[in-house]
Amino acid sequence: MTSKLSLAILLAGLATPAMAQAPACGGNFAQFLEGVKAEAMARGVSGEVATRALRNASIDRKVLSRDRAQGVFRQTFLQFSKRSVSSNRMQVGARKMKQYASTFARAEAQYGVPAAVITAFWGLETDFGAVQGDFNTMNALATLAHDCRRPELFRPQLLAAIEMVGHGDLDPNTTTGAWAGEIGQVQMLPRDIIEYGVDGDGDGHVNLKKSSEDAIMTAAKFIKALGWRAGEPWLAEVSVPSGNFPYEKSGLDGGMTLNDWTALGVKFRNGVPTSKNLPADLLFPQGRNGPAFLAFPNFSIYLEWNQSFIYTTSAAYFATRLAGAKPYDAGNPGNGLDDAAMKQLQQKLAARGHDVGKIDGILGGGTRSAVRAEQLRLGLPADGWPDQALLGKL
Repeated sequence: MTSKLSLAILLAGLATPAMAQAPACGGNFAQFLEGVKAEAMARGVSGEVATRALRNASIDRKVLSRDRAQGVFRQTFLQFSKRSVSSNRMQVGARKMKQYASTFARAEAQYGVPAAVITAFWGLETDFGAVQGDFNTMNALATLAHDCRRPELFRPQLLAAIEMVGHGDLDPNTTTGAWAGEIGQVQMLPRDIIEYGVDGDGDGHVNLKKSSEDAIMTAAKFIKALGWRAGEPWLAEVSVPSGNFPYEKSGLDGGMTLNDWTALGVKFRNGVPTSKNLPADLLFPQGRNGPAFLAFPNFSIYLEWNQSFIYTTSAAYFATRLAGAKPYDAGNPGNGLDDAAMKQLQQKLAARGHDVGKIDGILGGGTRSAVRAEQLRLGLPADGWPDQALLGKL
């Protein structure tokens, strides 16, 4: 998918055994559609609905082009977070939270997800509904289901879209969205809309394109399904004492608690969470001289939403700002590595036996862990942020 995976695509990836069996794809498009129609009818959709849903479906070459040309995420945390958590988004987000206060209160009461968390997802996905995509949804899903790259993901979504036509919640000729088939203000795929869609405005339909109430309630139910823990924080900015600090304990899944970090002198900038035994990971998105955060179990929801560490941390930070946190202290992080140098670093780390995944120039979780290990071996502060000095020592 794109470098910015939507919530919907991530949960759609949690395939059932039936989905894991790759269905038919490729070949004559008309024959392919007949097979889809037959499967939809076998699942209980009427022949009239299936015919109407697929009558005008066609291959969209622009969808295939987008699918083949996905870029990689290379911005630093400071670059991306400053752009994505803009003053305009903060202002619009605050207005939306006030405008739909009663709906947000209902969402939190039912699903335990705070307004700031939902609003951050809403803002990053579509700028609060302003940018929802202009690809015909039925064509996009038919194209990707017919294409044999990932039919196990998209054929079930195409069948779900046909079901939505029967519900009156999708018009095969006019409903548009993202190139990968996501629909609406919180960008969800049809299968997830059917499973998690909530009629927030009481009109008898789930319309994520036009109804902000539907989008808010559906997002809340979806986030809860990802494992959200009600009443707990997700991210908090901290400061770290100078001197001989155990930076090697930083990073995800470090096995530390909030109490452990405070005992080491870590201090909060925006109030202290109440549960001292809450698991907490110390994150340095841009090294020890840049912003520092403690990430709590709810941070894992953001990681399921998008596996890019920089994007994920920015999204969680956006939610903290909407909840009242101050802007982060940017600090003075050192220069990172450019694309060529990062690939060279990954090659050197792989040669030393570290699992960094694909040599792609992206500072992902595997590369950060390997960097910390090598920094520790070389007697350097093990904050997971590589620079030219580290590269020269490997």
